[in-house]
Amino acid sequence: MLANYVPILLFLIFGTLFGCVLVGAGFIVSWLLGTRRPDSEKLSAYECGFEPFEETRMKFDVRYYLVAILFIIFDLEIAFFIPWAVVLDKLGMFGLLAMVIFVVELVIGFFVVWKRGALEWE
Repeated sequence: MLANYVPILLFLIFGTLFGCVLVGAGFIVSWLLGTRRPDSEKLSAYECGFEPFEETRMKFDVRYYLVAILFIIFDLEIAFFIPWAVVLDKLGMFGLLAMVIFVVELVIGFFVVWKRGALEWE
């Protein structure tokens, strides 16, 4: 029974080795043939085409991360509507009631976040 998997194992081993050899050969060839002429422009910090305004290790405002996390949370919760809508006819009134409770909790959470000022930038 296990003998049937030997060709698959050999294929995986040779495929991995072949890929590693090609990547390594490409790296070596590009290192040998590539030109190396570093100058001040190539070695300088690059930020959207102009010099950075401040230190590169500056602290970001927590509100930026908070808004990003809130977006992900609400976006993922909204994704639950798709499978619910597909099987709504099979779920019946119980499925409708469960989704109403879910939407009410989602709206309450949104208003709590809004009232606490988590969505304000200034």
